[in-house]
Amino acid sequence: MARGFDVRRQPGFVTLATICFLALYLPIILLVIYSFNAGSSIATWEGLSWRWYVSAWQNQQVQEATVRSLILATSASVIATACAVLAALATTRKGRFRGYSAVFAMINQPLMVPEIVTAVALLIFFAVIKVQTGYTGLGYLIIAHTAFCIPFAYMPIRARLQGMDLGLEQAAMDLYATPWRVFRYVTLPQLWPGVLSGAMLAFVISLDDVVITEFIKSAGQETLPTYLLGQFRRNITPEINAISTALLAISVVIVLAFYFLSRNRK
Repeated sequence: MARGFDVRRQPGFVTLATICFLALYLPIILLVIYSFNAGSSIATWEGLSWRWYVSAWQNQQVQEATVRSLILATSASVIATACAVLAALATTRKGRFRGYSAVFAMINQPLMVPEIVTAVALLIFFAVIKVQTGYTGLGYLIIAHTAFCIPFAYMPIRARLQGMDLGLEQAAMDLYATPWRVFRYVTLPQLWPGVLSGAMLAFVISLDDVVITEFIKSAGQETLPTYLLGQFRRNITPEINAISTALLAISVVIVLAFYFLSRNRK
């Protein structure tokens, strides 16, 4: 009896998969290991120590950058997710309409255009506003990150909406429920895993963004990624490894939290 095609049985699959996993995860493993290095070198092991975690924890610049990064990522993910929910409802619950493809392309524009192009365009746009208003606060970064994160939140929410059964929503409307009540009591409870997924993805994308932040930020608005970039230009120590490991831990916690929340919802 002939067997169906199975990529796992192809010659060299295991070797190729092993190489790919090593290329992906070995640098991360080394990063975590050397964050506990007692010495000042990022390449020479000199013993086990929490020294660089303590140094990063007590570093006022790191503290300020961390708080700013969390505020920025939280604000951008919340706003981007709210906009993504509205955009997903408009493009999945109204059927095809004139200009649908153009609207879809506009929503996903940050995914198709190089990030450096988006950063330069936003820099020019905000520079004009800064000159006219004199405002140089964090609002520009929040707006820029929100615009960049919308498609990342939009895709999982839209996918979730497309996979939902319309029968319950139609039944609620037949029972004279208003559109808001249909959304609140029927659509949103089913959509919640997609909303969590979109918010999580937007948060992580905003948290580790460098290019747009580097172009848009004003003086004194360093985030953790831009702080790390600045340190690479000066004195490289395992403190960078410690901060990067902390960022990695935050991302893992977010993914695990989403996994357990979505599993409980099911």
